[in-house]
Amino acid sequence: MPFTPIHLGPGLAFKAFGGRHFSFMVFGGSQVLMDIEPLIGILQNKTILHGYTHTLLGALVIGTIGGIVGRPTSSYLLRLLAIPHPPFTWAASFVGAYIGTLSHVLLDSIMHFDMSPWWPIVSGNQLQTVLSIDQLHIACLIAGIVGGIVVAVRIKNRTLS
Repeated sequence: MPFTPIHLGPGLAFKAFGGRHFSFMVFGGSQVLMDIEPLIGILQNKTILHGYTHTLLGALVIGTIGGIVGRPTSSYLLRLLAIPHPPFTWAASFVGAYIGTLSHVLLDSIMHFDMSPWWPIVSGNQLQTVLSIDQLHIACLIAGIVGGIVVAVRIKNRTLS
């Protein structure tokens, strides 16, 4: 299923450790960009849903687009919603975008049979049997819970100082 929220769990963990140097908004937006290809494939009833965009090369291209579009879009939304935040840098945008797209390929490679993440260097999906789908979901959930707790504590401590 495209646009799976399970990808956001590791994103929270990355935010917890990356802080202001990692944009969770750009990370999330990059997840959506990655799944445009599978969505189109579903709408066209294709058998292969995870093609070129779900390779390391595709992730780098989409990450670059996500980083370029992510900073101005996220900055605008943060201002519009009046959400206080530290200065939003290009580096934070690109870190969020590239970690978003590269982690997307890694997680989807474990889950989906129709991927070839190392294309054009190697064909096939050598990562699919690394974890079961249940183990993958649990790992993403744990990453999200731990990351969410760390982020919440940091936000609470900032407001108390």
